[in-house]
Amino acid sequence: PPLIEMSALQRQSTLAEIAARGPLDAAPDPRRVSADRLPEIFGCKVFNDAVQRRRLPKPVYKALRRTLDTGAVLDPSIADAVAAAMKDWAIENGATHYTHWFQPMNGLTAEKHDAFLTPTLDGDAIQEFSGKQLVLGEPDASSLPSGGVRNTFEARGYTGWDPGSPAFLRETEFGSTLTVPTVFVSYTGEALDTKTPLLRSCEAVDAQARRMLELIGETDCSKVASTIGPEQEYFLVDRSLQRLRPDLVYCGRTLLGGRPPKGQELEDHYFSQTPRRILNFMMDLEHTLWELGVPAKTRHGEVAPHQFELAPVFESASVAIDHNMLCMEVLEDVAERHGFAALLHEKPFAGVNGSVKHMNWSLAKDNGENLLSPGSTPAENQRFMVFLTAVIRAVDLHQDLLRAAIASAGNDHRLGANAAPPAIISVYLGDELQGVVDGILGKPDASAGKAGDLRLGVNTLPPLPIDSSDRNRTSPFAFTGAKFEFRALGSSQSVAFPAMVVNTAVAESLDYLATQIESKGGDRTEAINAVVKETLTAHERILFSGDNYTEEWAAEAERRGLLNLRDTPSALEPVNNPDNRAMFERYGVLSQRELDSRSSVLFSNYVERLKVEAGSLRNLAATSVLPAALDHQRCVAESITATQAAAPNLDLSAQSEHLAAVVTATTGLQRSIEALERAFHAVDEREEGQAQANFVRDELVAAMDTCRGFADALEGLVDDALWPLPKYRELLFAH
Repeated sequence: PPLIEMSALQRQSTLAEIAARGPLDAAPDPRRVSADRLPEIFGCKVFNDAVQRRRLPKPVYKALRRTLDTGAVLDPSIADAVAAAMKDWAIENGATHYTHWFQPMNGLTAEKHDAFLTPTLDGDAIQEFSGKQLVLGEPDASSLPSGGVRNTFEARGYTGWDPGSPAFLRETEFGSTLTVPTVFVSYTGEALDTKTPLLRSCEAVDAQARRMLELIGETDCSKVASTIGPEQEYFLVDRSLQRLRPDLVYCGRTLLGGRPPKGQELEDHYFSQTPRRILNFMMDLEHTLWELGVPAKTRHGEVAPHQFELAPVFESASVAIDHNMLCMEVLEDVAERHGFAALLHEKPFAGVNGSVKHMNWSLAKDNGENLLSPGSTPAENQRFMVFLTAVIRAVDLHQDLLRAAIASAGNDHRLGANAAPPAIISVYLGDELQGVVDGILGKPDASAGKAGDLRLGVNTLPPLPIDSSDRNRTSPFAFTGAKFEFRALGSSQSVAFPAMVVNTAVAESLDYLATQIESKGGDRTEAINAVVKETLTAHERILFSGDNYTEEWAAEAERRGLLNLRDTPSALEPVNNPDNRAMFERYGVLSQRELDSRSSVLFSNYVERLKVEAGSLRNLAATSVLPAALDHQRCVAESITATQAAAPNLDLSAQSEHLAAVVTATTGLQRSIEALERAFHAVDEREEGQAQANFVRDELVAAMDTCRGFADALEGLVDDALWPLPKYRELLFAH
């Protein structure tokens, strides 16, 4: 629906409606599903392995499984049989259309729908879906970001079926659509998406991990998979209030707004009891995700008011990332059904926690064994120590790429503030593993922590089995027990780019370690131990167990030679340096042109997003805040004049001081709007790329901050009955 015209009256009436609303008034009809039927519901809208086994001819099913289980080349002759079975299943479940669902470089998803229905020459119609239609699609590539890989007059691009991620059904009230996950490439075969490089990186780390396993003596593995579990944080606000905030509608975050009297200071929202209306939404969300095969596992309140988290079970990297993109889409859709707006921006509200997407990452053999599981005696677990060392080296050598992989205008608001890790990349191992590493390095005070029982001093309470070390929430890249947690991702971003970087960097490190081990000859165990020690010695600087928030750590990191890239333009500058180019090209993940294109798109996203924000702030300040301030100024001046006339001897100095403060802030706002407009127009005068991004960071963002400062000051001065925009106290606490 169109945006409601903003007015103070509309704001007040909307708040009154919310106050009178019951927990089910804005919700759809509740779904009632018996808990014992949940296993039947899980994946019921997915063309998954169970459905494939039932519907595909046995030779076709075996050929498809061989590709998925071992990475063998897909036999193209099976496409027609798979497409026929997929179409029949989809039509039986109400599908009228199919779409190739892909992930272009803008970090979102894209789709073009085609009907199964095909007219015949005799005036009738049939429903068709061929193997060619399953395998290949041709969306227009000219208007999607390419970073220079495609010219605007060259429209041809191809989507290609990804058999490793199962097709699924997206339903609405009027039917459903068969949705086929695909890659997206140009006419020249270059990747125009985030998934193709990810899949290449999965193959790279698979090859190098199996090579390392063979060196260790494990020859029974045919595939090593990168596994991911991306946690998703988000805010919920009442949709009727969100529609009165153009900044939330257009930008996903508030561009102005004074802090409320209460935020997260009382620490009363994290893991708190979930309000009924929100719990109903969460249950509906989880049922929808379970039907789509998304293994949603955990839900809870986060630190800030109206902030929440959804966490899934680990899956293979490609499927996990598809599921996270689907999760974000479904989250927004279900929220709207319940009268909410889901905010996925990294920092929707100033002064409280932003939202993150922790990427839990590991490697697993085809039999399910986790290669980053330390076991009960990690110091004696040679396989674990080799893979741990590879990750440590990868993070140290490629901290620039890891930082770039999480860089965005939204994340710049969050990193280093309100419980987010800083921009300095470091690795936290925990007491036990740090002690093991210190022992390998020969440090005299090395001592490993030990897992055990926590006794609580109450006889009726059983001893609690605890981990061998505590967690460090300030670390951006932390070992958290059989996995690493990359904690610095932004909540709105795709996990594909960070996962691709980690996979490729670890593949390069495994390659290096294997080559070093092979070159030493002699006893293989001694060679492995020697290479592990040499590598840990060379890359010990990246390990840090303390508080990453402190200024002392920033100074220490600088002494160690670690990067501190505080903002997106600084972080993107080294993306395509010679070392990074060489690594991506060596493992076939990104060509030079493909890497250049991603750098270009990342710079463009940063600039364009902030231009949208600047334009939105200028309009809000000029057409909403300024008129309200002038109206209030007029009312106060008239009141003072009338009072003086009626009571000449009355002391009105306090009222005059208030009026002076309003006039000062209003004048400052007017001038800041003019300065913001000048900076906005000056952006396009700069050369695209680094120079333009630097100008936006240094000039445009500064102008936005100044404008917001005056607007927020006026919010605290202007009569509440005149203020047209829902305030933080309403957005964060009205439900």
